[in-house]
Amino acid sequence: MAQYFIDLVTIGVLVIGITALMGVIANGIGEKVFGGSKRMENVEQSMKTQAGWKLVGGKKQ
Repeated sequence: MAQYFIDLVTIGVLVIGITALMGVIANGIGEKVFGGSKRMENVEQSMKTQAGWKLVGGKKQ
């Protein structure tokens, strides 16, 4: 009976792990292939929004 639960947990972890990795990989490929010129649109908008903000936290050097 213990072997059944070990197999169940192992297969569960593999299925969940592979599914998660497939999503990340598919998203990366999709952005590269179909992203076009708007690939960095969100990053650029975030940079525009944060322009002029004071840096807080961390250590001063």
